[in-house]
Amino acid sequence: MTTIIALFAIALYLVFYFTYGKTIRDKVLQSGKAPAAPSERLSDGVDYIPSNKYVLFGHHFASIAGAGPITGPAMAVAWGWLPGLLWIWFGNVFLGAIHDYLALAASVRYDGRSMQFVAQDLIGKKAGKTFGWFILFLCILVVAAFGDIVAGQFATDGRVFFAFVFFCVAAVISGFFMYRTKLGLGWGSVIGLLLIGVAFYAGNMFTVKWSKDIYFLIIFIYIVLASTLPVNLLLQPRDYLSSFFLYFGLLAGGIAALLSMKGLDSIPIYTTWAPKLIGGQPSPFWPTVPLIIACGALSGFHALVASGTSSKQLAKESDAMFVGYGAMLVEGFLSTLVVISIAAFGFAALGDKLMATPAIPRFVQSFAKMVSTQLPFLPMNFMTLFAAVWVSTFALTTLDTTNRLGRYIVQEMALPMKAKNPGAYGFFNNKWVASFIIAFVGIFLARSGGYTVLWPAFSGANQLLASVVMLTVAVWVKNKLNPKYTMAVLIPAIFLWVTVTVALIWYEIIVIPTFFKDMSKVMSVITGATVGGITLFMLILNFIMVVAFYKNYKGGKVAA
Repeated sequence: MTTIIALFAIALYLVFYFTYGKTIRDKVLQSGKAPAAPSERLSDGVDYIPSNKYVLFGHHFASIAGAGPITGPAMAVAWGWLPGLLWIWFGNVFLGAIHDYLALAASVRYDGRSMQFVAQDLIGKKAGKTFGWFILFLCILVVAAFGDIVAGQFATDGRVFFAFVFFCVAAVISGFFMYRTKLGLGWGSVIGLLLIGVAFYAGNMFTVKWSKDIYFLIIFIYIVLASTLPVNLLLQPRDYLSSFFLYFGLLAGGIAALLSMKGLDSIPIYTTWAPKLIGGQPSPFWPTVPLIIACGALSGFHALVASGTSSKQLAKESDAMFVGYGAMLVEGFLSTLVVISIAAFGFAALGDKLMATPAIPRFVQSFAKMVSTQLPFLPMNFMTLFAAVWVSTFALTTLDTTNRLGRYIVQEMALPMKAKNPGAYGFFNNKWVASFIIAFVGIFLARSGGYTVLWPAFSGANQLLASVVMLTVAVWVKNKLNPKYTMAVLIPAIFLWVTVTVALIWYEIIVIPTFFKDMSKVMSVITGATVGGITLFMLILNFIMVVAFYKNYKGGKVAA
């Protein structure tokens, strides 16, 4: 069964890449006739930097993936292995890949500007301002959800933290040779790969464990620094080297899945329509599945990465298909491997504790068991460390990329103050202040909440943003590209919008009140009030955006 599912997924993604992807590139975007990319026209050596598409693919994928395509599917097996797998495949090819590709291309056409700016031009100023708040809140929830995951992983196994530290040092050294010497990409990559081996060896030497609070502080300091330094100093080389984790993990996991021919007997094909999943409450598959499976199927956060960093580094628009469309399909295959490993090898790895084990350790142990069983030259101990570092590295990549995007949004939202209040503008436009704001609020929530509540809040906000982005690019396709293909974007956008809107209303009614059952638990009450307030505000903004979209789409006048 594992072999059949892996082969089907590979065939599915290849077919869509070479048919649907090329149709968008050649018929909708007509990228062959596109002008020079903003990375060339606006090159500044900091954010706008023309990049090799393979390097950029690694940076883009590491930024969009994080722990997202792992955490969601690992939690979704509570419904059984088939429901989550079907949502991953459906969402990936009909929603996620189109969303990512068009968001990236739209930002390129708008000089690498954010989706907030794109929405403002296509739907109106009010929509643009509303979009900005969407992004701001999503960035905070991303930092909260992923911060909690990373701190927990570090606290569980100190080797993972130290391996990551040494890996960052390796990335800086490798980046120096790639960008500042004549050795270039090839030899710089070789040096980087050798240093990754050293990082794993050195990290494995440390067994010290610190409290989770110490790791929260370290993560806070790290993401503020990483989000303000030049992108090609740490982020780009680190993400490029992280992509080799991806290639190795996908290759080893893919081969193991193909060779095992094992039945998916650790998890039933279907359990129940409403298992106790989100905040310990019965969670119906529809509409709550997008609150669990985010990045593996579709993610609005990807549009922020695409329009926040990747569009500024794309050497030419035709590379957008490989970077945007391709990376989303690869992410879908990763999520497929997550389901396969847990469903086929989860019980062998964790026994009766399988479903009681948190999502990330559930994946780490199951994946390591699958690979080490089929490929004996990769022992269980090494694969466990590798999988843990893999997840943590991608999650931290998402964290610092998110904080950088949040910085951009805070600075953009401060622009109206420039004329009326220069002092306030100077304060909020300062890159250190803007970075600090996002990191502080996000890590505060991470420290005070649990992932079974924070993850659905992030995922819901994420999917809500994705639906709004798809509605926005549907207007772009209709009004400025090729109206013949509008329905290919609009129909899935409407389906997603209805699903996630109903899901978030359910979350507000069913989950948020549980925070207030015991008013003596101050941190729980603060977390519930904060997360509930953000979710409610985003729902209100959501309806404002949809009204603006409807008026524009029908040709009515949009309020300024």
